[in-house]
Formats: sequence, C-alpha cells, structure tokens
Amino acid sequence: MAPYDQHRTSSMRSLFVFSLSVGAVLILGMLAIALTGTWTVKYLGGFAWDGTAHEFNYHPLCMVISMVFLYSEAMIIFRVLRHQNKFYVKLVHFGLQLVAFGIAVWGVKAVFDFHNHMGYANLYSVHSWCGLSTVILFGCQILLGFVGFLFPKLPDGLRAAYLKVHVFFGVFIFMMAIGSCLLGVNEELSFNPNYSKLPPVGILGNSLSVILILLAGTVMFVVTNSAFKKVNTGEEQVSLINDNLASA
Repeated sequence: MAPYDQHRTSSMRSLFVFSLSVGAVLILGMLAIALTGTWTVKYLGGFAWDGTAHEFNYHPLCMVISMVFLYSEAMIIFRVLRHQNKFYVKLVHFGLQLVAFGIAVWGVKAVFDFHNHMGYANLYSVHSWCGLSTVILFGCQILLGFVGFLFPKLPDGLRAAYLKVHVFFGVFIFMMAIGSCLLGVNEELSFNPNYSKLPPVGILGNSLSVILILLAGTVMFVVTNSAFKKVNTGEEQVSLINDNLASA
C-alpha cells in the first residue's frame, strides 16, 4: 500500500473512532440525565420549590445536567470544532461552562434550602465537602479562563504557561465532579433500607454510577488523544506568524 493510501486509511480510521467517541459522550450524558430524571420523578416524588424533599430533587438533576453533561460537552468542544476559528470555539466553551455553573449553583441552593427547611445539618458528608469544593473550583476555573483567554487576556507568554494549568484543572475538576456524583448516588441509595435486596431503584442507581464512570473514561479518551487535537485555521496561522514577526 502506498504511503498516501496508508495515511488516508489511518485518517479515516481515526475519524471513525473520534466520531464514535464523541457520540458515546453525548449518548452517555443523555442517559445519565434520563436515569437521574427517572429516579427523581418515579422514586423520589418529583419536583416543587417548597423546601421539602421535592425541592431537594432538583439537586441531583441539576448537578448531572451541569457538572456532568454540559461540562463534558464543554471539555470536548475543542476537539469537535477543531477545524473552526479558535476564538469562536472559546466562546462556545465559555458559554457552556457558564450555563453549567448557573445550573450547578441552582442545584446547590436546592439542597441547602431543603436542609435548612427540615432542620438538617449542612456540609457534614464527604459528598457535600467534595461537591461544594468542585463547584467552587469550577467557578474559579471559569473566571480565570475568561480573564486569561477572552478578556482582557493575558500576554502571550503567560497565556501559554497558564494554558497547561487551565487544562489540568479542567480535567481534574471534571473528575472531581464525577467522583462527587458517585458519592451522592451511593449516599442516596444507602438511605434505602432495602438496598441490599437490590430493588429497582437500586438497579437504577447502580446503572447510573456505571454510566458516569463510562462517560468519564470516554471524555478522558477524547481530550487526551493527540490525534483529535485542534487544527489551526488559516486565520490563526496568519495571526501566529504576525505575532512572531512583531516580537522578532
């Protein structure tokens, strides 16, 4: 086989794996939302903003939508839109994270309202410690990312150095989010006295946990695979050349 044909075959194979992985992230994220919604509606009584357990039910659904689904989509957006102008991809990335943060804050408020209304203690469990730390770090990550890469934007040297830190904490916070969700699922299931008998809600909760783990692994595969890295557009290459000439 000629080198060109080998390269073409390799590229097609890489594109297939990439498309399959991105599709898996989307499907697994939607499954996580569907299972969480089913759990809260069918087994926990649905939603109401009244301080009762029905208000608490907003918490798991909001956190899965924000810190799992939207966050995972924001993480892979630079791979999905790797042929598009980087500035506009940054805006999409920032927008997804900003919406995710707003929904996450709403979910945190729901659980605090519920605890305060019922007279329960706040922030006593490992889940609450890890979960709140995750949301706070996520908020800091968004703020620093906006300042560093969008406005007013750090100087080139600092921006390049901070990018490595930003990427690391992006992955780290996402893994914290997945871990916090797993702790939350386990905590909620442990309140069920029949959990050891594996009732339907137990199967649902266990299935949700497995899906979260699979989602985390798939996201990590997409964002760490060098074959899926963003490709500089023509405008970005021209900008880079001009920057180099200006600094020469």
